[in-house]
Amino acid sequence: MKCKLQQEFVIGGFTPVASGGQGIGALLLGYYGDGETWLYYPNQPFGRKVRVARVAADGKLIAVEQRLTDDNVAKLQKGKSSADEVRDLLGPPWKVWPFPRMQRDIWEYRMNTDAGGGTPQGLYLNISPDGVVREIYTLNDPDNRLSECCAR
Repeated sequence: MKCKLQQEFVIGGFTPVASGGQGIGALLLGYYGDGETWLYYPNQPFGRKVRVARVAADGKLIAVEQRLTDDNVAKLQKGKSSADEVRDLLGPPWKVWPFPRMQRDIWEYRMNTDAGGGTPQGLYLNISPDGVVREIYTLNDPDNRLSECCAR
């Protein structure tokens, strides 16, 4: 799979829907770089995590890591970080929103932040045509409505 200004991924499989119904819960994506194979397991939007299994060239598992963390977000720098760096740090975005008149794409991630007290947050990265992060926003997750999460 090849997308504009983005790394190639291989679809390695999928997980079933958590509710047991028909459909796909999450795609399992693979990426090769620096002599390692990275197998991504993104379970956004509602799982709010992106795990990666790092596998060495000899096939041995190096680590399984949660990539969508406050620490990794803090490593991003406006005007310096590239789209490839974002993908390496956070994994693939949940959604990419094209804004052609602005000549930008907005990458959206759903996560729980320590700064938000574990409250679901939306992370939005403004990516310019040259593949550089221009703006970074963290907002309350619009799908986390009080009426749906709290019993009356």
